[in-house]
Amino acid sequence: MKIRLSKSFQFEAAHWLPTFPEGHKCRRMHGHSFRIDIVVAGEVDQEKGYLIDYGTIKQAAQPVIDRLDHYVLNEIEGLENPTAEMIAKWVFDHVSQHLPMLTAVRVHETCTTQAEYRG
Repeated sequence: MKIRLSKSFQFEAAHWLPTFPEGHKCRRMHGHSFRIDIVVAGEVDQEKGYLIDYGTIKQAAQPVIDRLDHYVLNEIEGLENPTAEMIAKWVFDHVSQHLPMLTAVRVHETCTTQAEYRG
């Protein structure tokens, strides 16, 4: 049985979007309560009855989330233009090194907006 599952993480961070037009509100420094969904997929081990321990996902993702929490994202290498799209790819690239079954990262910048990156 093939299945997809996800685990959500939250962090607080500030950023500004340097490629937005002068005068645009997103060009100014502001903050968000971000939510990140780490999505994995694969075949369920029939003997165990599960795909992966959620704790394994947390172990792979938490150090990456900790690197973002309460920082100015623009100051993190690779996130000089920290749009939701770029954050999703950055998180994917870092988490996938420790979680081979990673298939997607969703970044919820607000409760009504999100970006999804599938590697």
